[in-house]
Amino acid sequence: MLDPFAPAADHIELVRIRAITVREVVTMYLDRSEDAQERLNAYTQLDRKQALLRAELIDRRLFTGEQPAPLAGMTVALKDLIDQKGLPTTAGSSFYRKVATHTATAVERLEDAGAIVLGRTGLHEFAFGFSSENHWFGPVRNPWDPATSPGGSSGGSAVAVAAGLAGIGIGTDTGGSIRVPAAVCGTVGLKVTHGRVPLTGVLPLAPSLDTVGPLSRTVGDAALVYPVMAGHDPADPYAIIEPVVSPDPAAGLDGLVVGVPHPWVDHPVDPALRAAFDAALGRLAGLGVEIRHFEDDFVQPPGRINDAMYSEVAVVHGRWFPSRAAEYSAEIADRLGDAMSATVAAGVEGKQWRLDLREHTFDLFRQCDVLATPAVAANRKQIGVDTVAVDGQPTGYRKAFSTFSSLVNHAGHPAIALPLHESGNPPPSLQLIGPDWSEARLLEVGIALERAGVVGFRPPG
Repeated sequence: MLDPFAPAADHIELVRIRAITVREVVTMYLDRSEDAQERLNAYTQLDRKQALLRAELIDRRLFTGEQPAPLAGMTVALKDLIDQKGLPTTAGSSFYRKVATHTATAVERLEDAGAIVLGRTGLHEFAFGFSSENHWFGPVRNPWDPATSPGGSSGGSAVAVAAGLAGIGIGTDTGGSIRVPAAVCGTVGLKVTHGRVPLTGVLPLAPSLDTVGPLSRTVGDAALVYPVMAGHDPADPYAIIEPVVSPDPAAGLDGLVVGVPHPWVDHPVDPALRAAFDAALGRLAGLGVEIRHFEDDFVQPPGRINDAMYSEVAVVHGRWFPSRAAEYSAEIADRLGDAMSATVAAGVEGKQWRLDLREHTFDLFRQCDVLATPAVAANRKQIGVDTVAVDGQPTGYRKAFSTFSSLVNHAGHPAIALPLHESGNPPPSLQLIGPDWSEARLLEVGIALERAGVVGFRPPG
């Protein structure tokens, strides 16, 4: 019997040796997704007919003796912000219903490599939030505890991966929207360098911060899909021409220097998550990794972090807001009101702060290979409650979820959230941050830590 929690790479290998069919993999995940929908609300749309048609087409080719495409046997849960030809993209909103004429470039590359999209996943309305509690589609629910949030905004994709409803998930990350749900659901989540994966066919939130990337049960699965998705697209004005390097699974940890940035990592954190982070640093040191602690008062979240993105959000939503304000949820309408009222001067100052931030992080990366932080300051938020307990104090959930993630988007660097081999429901999560274009090295480090038992996925329950 197929294991729904197995790495997607295992299913790909079984398809390659003709031990299973692609249809079997797709059918298993579709059936599980339909069965779990009422309990978890992971999907906004499931496309059984198209997914099975694509599976049968691949199987017929394999039956005639063709070699399988590299991702044949991989199934994808796709965030409903990313276009798929012929289907409506809802963005989790009440009114946005764009029937796509083209599939998003990153998704098209996955499909060309043999992956099959099962459906579109739930998200925070217009990807503008961290809980995936959606006024129009209902809240997405965490498989570790359906009374709690899965994080956001790519909550549905994280739930699909964590609950064994798909092989991988694809999400977007503007301020942590891949890494936060990965951390809160116990999966791997990769945020790429800005410009590394094309944004063509993705509804923007703040284009100079937006990124697209995978969520997965293993680092190895993320390493499979990252080089397929990455690469320049002339249709994307933000895409950068930079060679894509595939991770080497055998690279290991030799010579690795991990930096710990203070006072950023000293922000209040749930005690269990703090203890797990400290223990992870200890295990890294035990594996021969050099740990260096740095002091830089600039590298921490300032109040102006919203100023740097709100001007872009205002431009994106200016075509609908405030003329269609009543068609937004009250939460998003309030936040858009703040974005629209942000001054030009504040936006300019915010963008200057981002340039200064990059200078500071570049200086840190001259002294270490990667930076390490907790992925989130808290990982359990009750649905319908806007605060979480952080170190015994009630704290706004947005702050708790984004303390260690949003800064990375403003710096533009890649980062990965990794589930630690620790107790906890969900388990604690470690964030590793690298310099621009270092996705391959982050994935190599993650694979080595997975092999050493420092990080690893376990099913909810």
